[in-house]
Amino acid sequence: MLSQWLFYAFATIAVFSALGLILSRHPMNGAMWFVITLVSLAGLYSLLSASLLFALQLIVYAGAIMSLILFIIMFLNIQPADIPDEKGRWAYLLGGCLAVVPIGLLLLKIVKTLPEGEIDIVGNGFGNVKSVGLVLFRDWLLPFEIVSILLLVALVGAVVLAGKKEMNQ
Repeated sequence: MLSQWLFYAFATIAVFSALGLILSRHPMNGAMWFVITLVSLAGLYSLLSASLLFALQLIVYAGAIMSLILFIIMFLNIQPADIPDEKGRWAYLLGGCLAVVPIGLLLLKIVKTLPEGEIDIVGNGFGNVKSVGLVLFRDWLLPFEIVSILLLVALVGAVVLAGKKEMNQ
């Protein structure tokens, strides 16, 4: 019973902090909302008894990568005058919500058709080091490397943009 309440709490926090990320105008505020989202996802992993995924989510994503992103945002020194006006922002948000409604209704219909009873969703060994390592480096090696290159390019791009900003002043 407690795990069900914790699931609802973590899921609610994750959804609302993701909305805060989308709705915040300043990148620093968005990054802080993103940290809350990542921590709540780590809580969901802990409820699944996936101890490795829980630790990786906290240490790697909420810790290392988010501190790198926050460092880049602070390095760029974005002022409120640098943020462009977003005309029609609420119309886009409303359109996005309207696009999500049919998907949500479809998912609700799918969940209602699931059979009643106890179902073992996760298998034995879910979330331990060996199983995650095998899947990551056997099946997902190329996407894993592509994401690491993408993060490196984003870091170099932020440094180049910050250097050009200082030269123009």
